[in-house]
Amino acid sequence: MEAAPSNLPEYSVSELSQAVKRTVEDNFEIVRVRGEISGFKRHSSGHLYFALKDADAAIDGVCWRGQAARLGIRPEDGMEVVAVGRLTTYPGRSKYQIVVERMELAGQGALLKLIEDRKKRLAAEGLFDGARKRSLPFLPTAIGVVTSPTGAVIRDILHRLADRFPRHVLVWPVAVQGEAAAAQIAAAIRGFNALEIGGAIPRPDVLIVARGGGSLEDLMAFNEEIVVRAAAESEIPLVSAVGHETDTTLIDFASDRRAPTPTAAAEMVVPVRQELVARLARNAASLEAGAARAMGEGRLRLENAARALGDPRRLLEERSQRLDERGERLKRAVAAFLERHQRHTLELGARLPDPKTQLERARGQLLGSKAGLEAGGKALVLSAARSRERLAETLARGRVALDRDLAARKAQVAGLAKLLDSVSYQRVLERGFVLVADDAGKPIVSAAAAKPGASVTLAFADGKIGATLDGAAPKPPAKAPARSTPKADQGSLL
Repeated sequence: MEAAPSNLPEYSVSELSQAVKRTVEDNFEIVRVRGEISGFKRHSSGHLYFALKDADAAIDGVCWRGQAARLGIRPEDGMEVVAVGRLTTYPGRSKYQIVVERMELAGQGALLKLIEDRKKRLAAEGLFDGARKRSLPFLPTAIGVVTSPTGAVIRDILHRLADRFPRHVLVWPVAVQGEAAAAQIAAAIRGFNALEIGGAIPRPDVLIVARGGGSLEDLMAFNEEIVVRAAAESEIPLVSAVGHETDTTLIDFASDRRAPTPTAAAEMVVPVRQELVARLARNAASLEAGAARAMGEGRLRLENAARALGDPRRLLEERSQRLDERGERLKRAVAAFLERHQRHTLELGARLPDPKTQLERARGQLLGSKAGLEAGGKALVLSAARSRERLAETLARGRVALDRDLAARKAQVAGLAKLLDSVSYQRVLERGFVLVADDAGKPIVSAAAAKPGASVTLAFADGKIGATLDGAAPKPPAKAPARSTPKADQGSLL
């Protein structure tokens, strides 16, 4: 059947999709949408993809790379924002989405809550501990400044340093606002720390991270986690000078010192040269006055001591006279000592016997000892000869007694051998007996032990033969025929 004619226009899929796209874009050219970010993803191309949702609905969102760099905030899942953009459709998937051009947090309270939550999490990791903070050098050789190169902040810092104490300043230019600011600030802090000590570019002794005042959204780059971690990891002491005195960012808690303003930061890192010169002058004057006072006191003490000691020449004269007297006494004492010891030596020499007499007496003693030794030697030789004779006699008597004992023992052994041979079972075998033994060589001594069919060995006097037991009883010996009684009529041969 043919279809009924219709007045409805017929569209292709592409035509319908394009019509819907024009309708949506014409009616929602610019919109503000409030919602919570969900499914946030940063593509490798730099585009941002996410969804905005509330309790009842959700809408897909996209932010192209050029706009993403100018958002001013870093989107995260769970962040409640107000997105400004235009609605459009994506025909390839039959869906609509918002193309975001601007984005801001939904109220300052939400932003403060985000910062407070991040602060608690980083504090729990120990990034804000006081033990991590380092003291600033008294007079740095080089100062590193991380800030915008075109703002008034860098000019204020340079001007203040020139007034107080000119130092070598290295400026690392960064963006201080916008999505790319946090990454640039963190890279600058880590870049200064990566410089080699003594290299072509001097490594700063202290860092200043500075920015002028602004709204909470303007200062968000200094609340980003990447910046806070870079400040906490810095080996170079770091001073944060972000905003005005009432502004507080998370980098203030991670830095080693916080300055209320960039100008105050410049005052913290260097002393006032004129004050140092004046202090040195005062110290020099104090040293000179102290030295003069010490010299005067020393001179006074020396004069007092000189008056108490008296005239040195008189003291020397008295000591010289005393030395002469003791020298004379020493000479007399030495002479008396020598005379006394000489007399004592003569007395000892008189009491000693004449050496010749002593030698003669010793020679006589030696001759007597020699004669005694010769007589003792002769007696010893005679005694040894007698002992040798007695030993020879003892050996001869012992040899005779041993031979006699051996003969008696031999006769006893021969008698025992004859007795043993007489009772040997071999003699029994020679008389006609036989020794029956089983396979193990054990004698069979009873009929009960002789099993029929067993193999046995029969030992005769002149050898052995094997045999097998049949178990039959031996036949009785045949009886001799009885003698016939001679008949009465038969005569006797006898």
